Amino acid sequence: MSVDTSRRIVLLRHAKAEWAQESDHERPLADRGRKDAPVAGRWLAGAGLVPDLTLCSTAVRTRETWKLVVSELPQRPRTVYDERIYEASLGELIALLNETDDEVRDLLLVGHNPGVHALADALAGEAEGDLLPRMNRSGFPTSAVAVLTFDGSWKSVEHGVGWLTAFWAPHA
Repeated sequence: MSVDTSRRIVLLRHAKAEWAQESDHERPLADRGRKDAPVAGRWLAGAGLVPDLTLCSTAVRTRETWKLVVSELPQRPRTVYDERIYEASLGELIALLNETDDEVRDLLLVGHNPGVHALADALAGEAEGDLLPRMNRSGFPTSAVAVLTFDGSWKSVEHGVGWLTAFWAPHA
């Protein structure tokens, strides 16, 4: 696949989690999260967004979110659970995207705020309509999805490279 290929980055924030006694990494989904995650999956499927590769944080709430989302997709993409996504900074998330093999056209990242929101905002050099201000006003709620496109190699992913083509949240 050419490095000039158009690619998509789909960013998914985990669904609503419990504020339980467990460590933050071990927090499970709340009832609302278990309801919203499949809705996000149906939105992705309806939008034709089935990734070639999913990178998912190892936190319980992200793994549970992905399990519910992927059950709504027409096919299961290759999934890599990566502990580096948990509590990752913006720079660390960009570095992770830069490691992606250029055979991957569409990548979905399941992660956490503030990193996921910061990544979407930083990559979005341009946006369709009012998507960027709407995304930023929302604060990137749980189960929200941002879709960005860019041309080039994954190694070229940096600030401003993307075009924000969609932003969706279950309660927006």
